[in-house]
Amino acid sequence: MIKAESIEKSFGSLKVLKGIDFEADAAEVVSIVGASGAGKSTLLQILGSLSGPDSGKVFINGTDIFSLSPDELSDFRNRHIGFVFQSHHLLPEFSALENVMIPALIAHKSETQTRKKAIELLTLTGLGRRLSHKPSELSGGEQQRVAIARAIINEPTVLFADEPSGNLDSATKREIHQLFFDLRDRLGITVIIVTHDHDLAKMSDRMLEMRDGQFV
Repeated sequence: MIKAESIEKSFGSLKVLKGIDFEADAAEVVSIVGASGAGKSTLLQILGSLSGPDSGKVFINGTDIFSLSPDELSDFRNRHIGFVFQSHHLLPEFSALENVMIPALIAHKSETQTRKKAIELLTLTGLGRRLSHKPSELSGGEQQRVAIARAIINEPTVLFADEPSGNLDSATKREIHQLFFDLRDRLGITVIIVTHDHDLAKMSDRMLEMRDGQFV
């Protein structure tokens, strides 16, 4: 599902990624761990097309994503890639249901069908009774569940999560990580998670460690 070849990235004189090769199969959950500054988030941003490499290639489901034009890449990202970050980035003036619907409406999907799909996803993530609640009325774990539902509303083939449980207590962390497996099993999504938490990373199908811009 994902294949990266010889990915290099520098910021000024600092070489952050040093020839990274990476693969993930369809419906695989892979965790990437390592100390701060190891290059985990930079790699995730490149794999997810949010940032370009200095050299190397990334293929998602056979598409060389950095050979696409900016408009083509934006469209590909909207249709095939989902993101979850440590900060939920929910819009405070909208309800949980409305927050989840936004990416699908941006993609010009039917409002009726989008509403139905958003309700299904929020129910799947355990928030079926919190549809009308705004972010300020939800706990941190509930907000992250809304963010996950929003990330998969367009049925992406790949979901990238950058420290998705970093701000949560231990019990909620485990619930959020288990949710990724539930979604993988139900929807067949490939999930790539960057985390500092080795114990949670060990729940994944595969755990990779980065150090100084390389896998070790």
